[in-house]
Amino acid sequence: MVSNISGDVIFTSDHIRACLAGTELPSSPADIIMPPGSSRWPEPMREQLSGTLKPAGVLVPIIDRASELTVLLTQRSAELKHHAGQVSFPGGRMEEHDADVEATALRETLEEVGIPSHQVSVMGYLHTMPTITGYAVTPVVGMVSADSELSIDKTEVEYAFEVPLSFLMDSGNDVRTQWAAEDRKIPMIEFHWEGERIWGATAFMILSLRKMILKQ
Repeated sequence: MVSNISGDVIFTSDHIRACLAGTELPSSPADIIMPPGSSRWPEPMREQLSGTLKPAGVLVPIIDRASELTVLLTQRSAELKHHAGQVSFPGGRMEEHDADVEATALRETLEEVGIPSHQVSVMGYLHTMPTITGYAVTPVVGMVSADSELSIDKTEVEYAFEVPLSFLMDSGNDVRTQWAAEDRKIPMIEFHWEGERIWGATAFMILSLRKMILKQ
């Protein structure tokens, strides 16, 4: 349920769960849906993103704090091969022993930030999207217990931080920018929160979640 108090929308776990009801994991973890606006991307870039991609899963961790829902994000280590130094959700490449990409997302979350799967209530899934590093990423949306204690793996994550869900759901906080790709400038939306820059694939996932929650 969503209530409106003094013009501020308050989101609840029940409302989010209802919005994501009926969503499913893709039949194939490599089945992608191109992001909005991708038709304007350069042809070589679209061909690259629609080629053979490696399945991956990330958890979109929502924490039910006493005051409001927050979204947990990580600052990736500068030493990583892919997406070094960027803000992202916990997650990674699907391994052979993973039952599916949900298992991947939960395993990687435990490894990166120490949240065990029994403290995550999976509420649904967002569309699988491609990344320029060659992955087909399925976001798994989960409610995380507020008493979860983080244990950061410093080889992969510099630190973790939380952003109010209401901030990310408010289009008034969108920062519109452009990304230069070959001879084109591609419009992008990112978020700036207390010195953190949330952009790229992570911002796309947040926008996808917003569309589902706000029925846009």
